[in-house]
Amino acid sequence: MVEPNPKTRLTPEQYAQLKAEMATPYRGLRQFIYLGCAASGSIGAFVFFFQLLAGRNVDSALPNLALQVGVVALMIFLWRWEQKR
Repeated sequence: MVEPNPKTRLTPEQYAQLKAEMATPYRGLRQFIYLGCAASGSIGAFVFFFQLLAGRNVDSALPNLALQVGVVALMIFLWRWEQKR
């Protein structure tokens, strides 16, 4: 039996990190996208909420506000779902 080269051996921490990355590839990227979309939706909801409060463009601001709130809710759901897996 051939012994592995000591220079190529992984520490237990490195092995655990590689094993976790294999189980959930691109997890960090997905979480970054969730945070970015949630931040964007929050800013949009903030803007459309104050447009409604000011009484400007109520016909277009209300559906846009609902869409932004939906985006934020979806990102929260996906973030929590990601954390459970």
